[in-house]
Amino acid sequence: MLSPADLMATARAEAGLDDFGDDSFRDGLERLCRSLNEEAKLNDVGKMALPQLMGKLLTNRLKIEDWYRRHPEIDDEQIVAPLIGLGLPRTGSTALSCLLAEDPNARSLLVWEAGEPAPPPATVEGPDPRIAATEFSMSMQHELAPRLASLVPMAPNGPEECQDLMALTFKSHYFLAFAHIPSYADWFLATDLTATYEYERRALKLLQWRAPRRPWRLKCPTHLLFLPALDRAFPDARFVMTHRDPTDVMVSVADVFAEVQGMFADEIDLSYLGPLNVEHWSLGMRRALEFRDAGNDHRFFDLDFHAVQRDPINEVRRLYEWLGEPMTDDFEAGMRRWWAANAEKREHNVHPTAEEFGLDLDAVRPLFADYVARAAAWTAERSS
Repeated sequence: MLSPADLMATARAEAGLDDFGDDSFRDGLERLCRSLNEEAKLNDVGKMALPQLMGKLLTNRLKIEDWYRRHPEIDDEQIVAPLIGLGLPRTGSTALSCLLAEDPNARSLLVWEAGEPAPPPATVEGPDPRIAATEFSMSMQHELAPRLASLVPMAPNGPEECQDLMALTFKSHYFLAFAHIPSYADWFLATDLTATYEYERRALKLLQWRAPRRPWRLKCPTHLLFLPALDRAFPDARFVMTHRDPTDVMVSVADVFAEVQGMFADEIDLSYLGPLNVEHWSLGMRRALEFRDAGNDHRFFDLDFHAVQRDPINEVRRLYEWLGEPMTDDFEAGMRRWWAANAEKREHNVHPTAEEFGLDLDAVRPLFADYVARAAAWTAERSS
């Protein structure tokens, strides 16, 4: 049985530290433990891996707080006007984040940094051992779930979503992909993520400390659900939103959940994962529309999935014109190299049917009808 007290005691012993910072993580940790204990049907891998993951998150908090204790000036760091990518999953946001990561004048959150933010990268001399550790972890993951590499292409030095930093308060969408935890899923939709985004900001300050100042490029579909809380932590943020027909993505994202969950459980309820994702993302889009309509529409740049597939360089160029930032020759060359190198990894997966995931796409369409109409107008306006 997972116990918050035991997990915290183990983390303290391993790190040799005892200050987790504020208590914003405790409610999520307790609810996640309870849901995993009562609802998840973990296999032997899951029973070993998920407690290790939760322990690592706690250890990360201990290390972050220790760096702040020893160097309180870290809190003076400024996170200025980050560009935050969002939109439904499977709308090309990962490819876009990889393209943006080629900009030498900007900074992306990298996979190895997100997994272990401390120590600050600029304080490490020579090759950072976290990179090799991440490579090994990813290779083990791909052995357990071979399709995952093609469903979600990642590299240790590539850009990562904000999920790992959000998970430092145990409020993150990715827990839902790891296990069947419906009570946690329901709670997550209704909870306040203000403290979560404040702690993400705290981690980003640590990551950029003593490094050359460059604007952040961040990304996470989950932000759709919690934009007012995100805005409180990053009030000068600008947003790039990717768009695609929701009926084209619901089965794909449910398939990703199933592939991840298959590493940690032997029985996967596909008929639950389909409606779960429809519920979360239709609500997320309604909340996003409300946020844009509340005086924030001017902070968004909209990109159509198919337009990016046809001409990614031109679409990024239009984005940078809107940002008022230069697109350098080195940046463009890096994007062209990345796009050519990854051409074979795009859109070649065969997914289970909508019916296998308990979905009737004719019933799904009305849930996104307002969004689809608005997205068509947004992307037409931006391309004109």
